[in-house]
Amino acid sequence: MDEKDKQIIKILKDDARAGYADIGNKIGLSEGAVRKRIKILTDENIIQRFTIKVGTTESAQAITLLATNPVYPTQEVSKTIQRLPNVETIYEVTGEYDIVAVITGMNVTEVNECIEKIRRIEGIMKTNTMIVLRNG
Repeated sequence: MDEKDKQIIKILKDDARAGYADIGNKIGLSEGAVRKRIKILTDENIIQRFTIKVGTTESAQAITLLATNPVYPTQEVSKTIQRLPNVETIYEVTGEYDIVAVITGMNVTEVNECIEKIRRIEGIMKTNTMIVLRNG
């Protein structure tokens, strides 16, 4: 991954709907070159998904700390959680908890339903959830 790829990723993080031509104009590449780079970044799983972020006045968000059973590989548990529709981001971390999941939904009920699904995943031993009140 070179500097141009990093610039593409930064632009897409800010605006997942940015067009190939617009990205190319910003970083000095042709539309075709940007299209090819994004395909490679996607194929190599560097870009895993394109998404939107709903404004906090229209949604709910939670941060859930998850402790896993050591018998189950943390990476496999993370992959299972990541497949749930309301899971925005997954971090594998050190400390008392093994995984941090950022969950978003249209309302608290939708977020809670996702948390309940996570609690039923084989390998999850303990959860600690914090609802986000305000986004800095």
